[in-house]
Amino acid sequence: MTGTMGFALGCLIVGGLLIAMTLSGSFIARLPLSAAMLYLGVGVAMSPLGLGLLRLDALENRVMLERLTEIAVLISLFTSGMKLALPLRDRRWRIPLQLATVSMVLTVGAITLLGVYGLGLSLGASVLLGAILAPTDPVLASDVQVANTDDRDRLRFGLTGEGGMNDGTAFPFVMLGLGLLGVHELGAGGWRWWAVDVLWAVAGGLAIGWLLGTLVGRAILYLRMRHKEALGSDEFIALGLIALTYGVALLCLTYGFLAVFAAGLALRRIDSGKEAVAPPETAAPASEAPADNASSDDEPAAAAKAPATMMNAVQRFNSQLEHFVEVGIVLAVGVLLSTVGFDPAVLWFVPVVFLLVRPLAVYIGLLGTHIKGGQRNLIGWFGIRGVGSLYYLLYAINHEIEPALAERLLSITLAVVVASVILHGVSVTPLMNHYEKRKTAKAKPATTATPVE
Repeated sequence: MTGTMGFALGCLIVGGLLIAMTLSGSFIARLPLSAAMLYLGVGVAMSPLGLGLLRLDALENRVMLERLTEIAVLISLFTSGMKLALPLRDRRWRIPLQLATVSMVLTVGAITLLGVYGLGLSLGASVLLGAILAPTDPVLASDVQVANTDDRDRLRFGLTGEGGMNDGTAFPFVMLGLGLLGVHELGAGGWRWWAVDVLWAVAGGLAIGWLLGTLVGRAILYLRMRHKEALGSDEFIALGLIALTYGVALLCLTYGFLAVFAAGLALRRIDSGKEAVAPPETAAPASEAPADNASSDDEPAAAAKAPATMMNAVQRFNSQLEHFVEVGIVLAVGVLLSTVGFDPAVLWFVPVVFLLVRPLAVYIGLLGTHIKGGQRNLIGWFGIRGVGSLYYLLYAINHEIEPALAERLLSITLAVVVASVILHGVSVTPLMNHYEKRKTAKAKPATTATPVE
C-alpha cells in the first residue's frame, strides 16, 4: 500500500470513528465498555498487528510521544481543577488530599518492594516504576469524575481531586528514582532532592498556579464587567492560562502539573467568589456603563452572571479538547502494542497492583475521612492508569536511562495501562449505575432536602 493510500485510509478510519462516536455516544454510555476501549481497538487494527497502516516505536519517537502525553495531561489537569467548586475549607477536601499523599506514598513503596523482590529491578528502577504507576489518570477517568460543579458526591469528588493532584505529587518520586539511577542530581545526603524536588517544586508550583489563575481571571472579568473589553475567545483563556502557567512553573524549577491544576482551581474560585461576595448592587454604576440601548437594570444582572458564564464556556471547551486528545493518545497506545515484547511477569504483577496494592493503599489513606465502605471499595478499584503513567515513563526514557531498562519499563507500563483501559472500561458502567441506584434508593426516605453525598 502506498503512503498516500495508507494516509487516506487512516484518515477515513479516524474520521469514521469520530463520527460514529458522536452518533452513538449515548448508546455506548449504556454499554459495559468505555470509549477508550474502542479507541484502543482501532489503534490495534491500524497497527502492524492489523491493517498495517501505522507503525509507532516508543523509543524511536520518545520525544514526540512525551510532548503529546504532556499536553494531554495538562489539559486534563486544568479541567479537573475547574470541576472542583467546593470551598477549600470543606472537609471533603481531605479525601483527595489524603489519596494524593498518603495513598500515593504507600503505592510507590509497595511497587518498589515488588520491583526489587519480585521483578529483580534495582532500587532506583523500582522507585521509578512505582512513581510511574502510582498516579491515577485524569484523562481516562471521566466516567467516574465530577460531572458538573454542583456535584457533591464524595466518590466522584475524591477521584477527580486525586487525579488532579497526584499527577504532580508523583513527580518527586520520579526524580528520586532518576537520582538513584544516576541521571539526576540528588545532592549530598539527598539535600537537593528534599529542598528543590520536594519542598520548593511542590509549594512553588501550587503558589505560581494559584497566583496566575487568580490574576488572569480577575483581569479578564474586570475588563469585561467594567469596560466591556476582552470579550469573546473564551477558548484562548484556557489555552493561554495553561501555557503561561506551565511555562512560568518550569522556568522557576517547580512542578508545572501542580501549577496548572492550581490555576484551574483558582479560576473556579473566582467564579464562586464573585457570586458569593459581589451582589448586583456592587456592579459597575450606570455612569460607568457604555451608552447603548441596554437597560440599566440589566447591567447588574449581567455583571453578576459574567463569572459563571465565562467559567462555563472555558470548562466546556476544555472538556471537548480533553476528549479529543484522549482519542489520539489511546489510538497511539493501540499502535504501540505491536512493537513491544511483554514481560511474562506482568501476568502476576498487574493483578497484584489492581487487587492488592491499590485497595490497601486507599483503605489506609482514607482513614479518618467520612467515606463509607461501598465508596471506599469503588475508589480502591478505580485507580485508573493511563496517559499520566505514559508521560512519566517517556520523561524517564528521555533522561537517558539504560535502553534495556527503558524497554522493560515500557513493557510493564503498557501492560498496566492496557489492562486498566479494558478492566475499568468493562466495569465502570455497571458499577457506577449500581452505585447511583443505591444512592437514589437511600435518598428517597430522607425527609430533608439535603443531598446524599
